[in-house]
Amino acid sequence: MMTVCLHGAESTGKSTLARKLGHAWVPEYGRTYCERNGTELRRGDLLAIAEGQAAANRAAMAMRPPLLVLDTDQLMTAAWAMMLFGEVPQVLMEYPKADLYLLFAPDVPWRPDGTRFFGEPAQRARFAALAEEMLVRAEVPFRRIAGSWDEREAQARAAISRLAVPLRPCAR
Repeated sequence: MMTVCLHGAESTGKSTLARKLGHAWVPEYGRTYCERNGTELRRGDLLAIAEGQAAANRAAMAMRPPLLVLDTDQLMTAAWAMMLFGEVPQVLMEYPKADLYLLFAPDVPWRPDGTRFFGEPAQRARFAALAEEMLVRAEVPFRRIAGSWDEREAQARAAISRLAVPLRPCAR
Protein backbone atom coordinates (compact mmCIF):
# COMPACT_ATOMS: atom_id res chain seq x y z
CA MET A 1 0.00 0.00 0.00
CA MET A 2 1.22 3.49 -0.88
CA THR A 3 0.25 6.69 0.93
CA VAL A 4 0.17 10.20 -0.48
CA CYS A 5 -0.32 13.16 1.87
CA LEU A 6 -1.65 16.53 0.72
CA HIS A 7 0.25 19.27 2.51
CA GLY A 8 0.36 23.06 2.52
CA ALA A 9 -1.24 26.27 3.66
CA GLU A 10 -4.97 26.67 4.11
CA SER A 11 -7.32 27.17 1.17
CA THR A 12 -5.03 25.69 -1.48
CA GLY A 13 -7.39 22.96 -2.68
CA LYS A 14 -6.16 19.96 -0.70
CA SER A 15 -9.53 18.71 0.59
CA THR A 16 -11.29 19.35 -2.70
CA LEU A 17 -8.61 17.48 -4.61
CA ALA A 18 -8.56 14.60 -2.12
CA ARG A 19 -12.22 13.96 -2.95
CA LYS A 20 -11.66 14.29 -6.71
CA LEU A 21 -8.72 11.93 -7.10
CA GLY A 22 -10.89 8.82 -6.94
CA HIS A 23 -8.71 6.93 -4.46
CA ALA A 24 -9.44 5.94 -0.88
CA TRP A 25 -8.82 9.03 1.25
CA VAL A 26 -8.83 10.21 4.85
CA PRO A 27 -10.43 13.61 5.56
CA GLU A 28 -8.78 16.29 7.68
CA TYR A 29 -9.58 15.59 11.33
CA GLY A 30 -8.55 19.10 12.45
CA ARG A 31 -11.47 20.68 10.59
CA THR A 32 -13.96 18.41 12.35
CA TYR A 33 -12.25 19.06 15.69
CA CYS A 34 -12.42 22.85 15.24
CA GLU A 35 -16.03 22.75 14.07
CA ARG A 36 -16.91 20.81 17.23
CA ASN A 37 -14.61 22.55 19.76
CA GLY A 38 -13.95 26.00 18.33
CA THR A 39 -10.85 27.62 16.92
CA GLU A 40 -9.30 28.95 20.12
CA LEU A 41 -6.55 26.35 19.93
CA ARG A 42 -4.07 25.48 22.65
CA ARG A 43 -1.08 23.18 22.40
CA GLY A 44 -3.14 20.30 23.83
CA ASP A 45 -5.72 20.78 21.09
CA LEU A 46 -3.04 20.30 18.44
CA LEU A 47 -1.88 17.10 20.13
CA ALA A 48 -5.49 15.86 20.23
CA ILE A 49 -5.89 16.74 16.55
CA ALA A 50 -2.67 14.87 15.73
CA GLU A 51 -3.87 11.75 17.53
CA GLY A 52 -7.34 11.98 16.00
CA GLN A 53 -5.80 12.21 12.54
CA ALA A 54 -3.50 9.28 13.32
CA ALA A 55 -6.47 7.15 14.42
CA ALA A 56 -8.38 7.98 11.24
CA ASN A 57 -5.30 7.24 9.12
CA ARG A 58 -4.74 3.89 10.87
CA ALA A 59 -8.37 2.88 10.38
CA ALA A 60 -8.18 3.66 6.67
CA MET A 61 -4.84 1.84 6.32
CA ALA A 62 -6.36 -1.25 7.92
CA MET A 63 -8.59 -1.53 4.85
CA ARG A 64 -5.38 -1.98 2.76
CA PRO A 65 -6.31 0.06 -0.32
CA PRO A 66 -3.58 0.06 -2.98
CA LEU A 67 -3.30 3.85 -2.61
CA LEU A 68 -4.47 5.95 0.31
CA VAL A 69 -4.65 9.74 0.07
CA LEU A 70 -4.27 11.56 3.38
CA ASP A 71 -5.84 15.02 3.37
CA THR A 72 -3.22 15.90 6.01
CA ASP A 73 -0.99 14.40 8.67
CA GLN A 74 0.99 15.38 11.74
CA LEU A 75 3.65 17.26 9.75
CA MET A 76 0.96 19.78 8.89
CA THR A 77 -0.03 19.87 12.56
CA ALA A 78 3.64 20.62 13.27
CA ALA A 79 3.42 23.62 10.93
CA TRP A 80 0.33 24.77 12.82
CA ALA A 81 2.21 24.43 16.11
CA MET A 82 5.08 26.54 14.83
CA MET A 83 2.73 29.15 13.38
CA LEU A 84 0.58 29.41 16.51
CA PHE A 85 3.07 28.76 19.33
CA GLY A 86 6.54 29.19 17.86
CA GLU A 87 7.62 25.63 18.59
CA VAL A 88 6.96 22.07 17.45
CA PRO A 89 6.35 19.35 20.02
CA GLN A 90 8.73 16.53 19.08
CA VAL A 91 5.91 13.98 19.16
CA LEU A 92 4.44 15.57 16.03
CA MET A 93 7.59 14.70 14.09
CA GLU A 94 7.53 11.07 15.26
CA TYR A 95 4.28 9.87 13.66
CA PRO A 96 4.49 7.60 10.58
CA LYS A 97 5.19 9.42 7.32
CA ALA A 98 3.52 9.11 3.92
CA ASP A 99 5.37 7.70 0.92
CA LEU A 100 4.92 11.00 -0.93
CA TYR A 101 3.84 14.50 0.03
CA LEU A 102 2.23 16.92 -2.39
CA LEU A 103 3.07 20.47 -1.28
CA PHE A 104 0.38 22.92 -2.42
CA ALA A 105 1.43 26.49 -3.19
CA PRO A 106 -0.70 29.36 -1.83
CA ASP A 107 -1.14 30.81 -5.34
CA VAL A 108 -4.94 30.51 -5.51
CA PRO A 109 -7.47 32.78 -3.79
CA TRP A 110 -7.92 32.32 -0.05
CA ARG A 111 -11.51 31.63 0.99
CA PRO A 112 -12.68 31.95 4.59
CA ASP A 113 -14.79 29.05 5.86
CA GLY A 114 -14.99 29.60 9.63
CA THR A 115 -12.03 27.35 10.50
CA ARG A 116 -9.25 29.03 8.50
CA PHE A 117 -6.90 31.48 10.21
CA PHE A 118 -4.25 32.89 7.91
CA GLY A 119 -5.77 34.73 4.96
CA GLU A 120 -3.59 37.83 4.97
CA PRO A 121 -0.85 37.53 2.30
CA ALA A 122 2.09 37.80 4.75
CA GLN A 123 0.55 35.26 7.15
CA ARG A 124 -0.30 32.92 4.32
CA ALA A 125 3.24 33.10 2.91
CA ARG A 126 4.72 32.43 6.35
CA PHE A 127 2.40 29.47 6.93
CA ALA A 128 3.28 28.04 3.50
CA ALA A 129 6.99 28.39 4.30
CA LEU A 130 6.51 26.61 7.64
CA ALA A 131 4.61 23.81 5.93
CA GLU A 132 7.54 23.30 3.57
CA GLU A 133 10.01 23.56 6.44
CA MET A 134 8.32 20.63 8.20
CA LEU A 135 8.72 18.46 5.08
CA VAL A 136 12.38 19.39 4.79
CA ARG A 137 12.96 18.85 8.51
CA ALA A 138 11.34 15.39 8.31
CA GLU A 139 13.36 14.57 5.17
CA VAL A 140 10.34 13.20 3.33
CA PRO A 141 9.87 13.10 -0.45
CA PHE A 142 7.61 15.79 -1.85
CA ARG A 143 6.46 17.34 -5.09
CA ARG A 144 5.29 20.91 -5.51
CA ILE A 145 1.74 21.52 -6.75
CA ALA A 146 0.81 24.97 -8.08
CA GLY A 147 -1.22 26.85 -10.65
CA SER A 148 -4.89 26.79 -11.54
CA TRP A 149 -7.28 24.24 -10.08
CA ASP A 150 -7.02 22.14 -13.25
CA GLU A 151 -3.23 22.38 -13.24
CA ARG A 152 -3.13 21.28 -9.61
CA GLU A 153 -5.23 18.25 -10.35
CA ALA A 154 -3.11 17.30 -13.36
CA GLN A 155 0.13 17.73 -11.38
CA ALA A 156 -1.20 15.65 -8.49
CA ARG A 157 -2.38 12.87 -10.79
CA ALA A 158 0.99 12.85 -12.57
CA ALA A 159 2.91 12.68 -9.28
CA ILE A 160 0.73 9.82 -8.06
CA SER A 161 1.14 7.93 -11.33
CA ARG A 162 4.93 8.04 -10.89
CA LEU A 163 4.91 6.45 -7.44
CA ALA A 164 6.66 3.34 -8.74
CA VAL A 165 9.71 5.52 -9.49
CA PRO A 166 12.10 5.94 -6.54
CA LEU A 167 11.68 9.34 -4.88
CA ARG A 168 14.15 11.60 -3.15
CA PRO A 169 13.40 14.67 -1.05
CA CYS A 170 13.16 17.88 -3.06
CA ALA A 171 15.95 20.41 -2.68
CA ARG A 172 14.95 23.79 -1.35
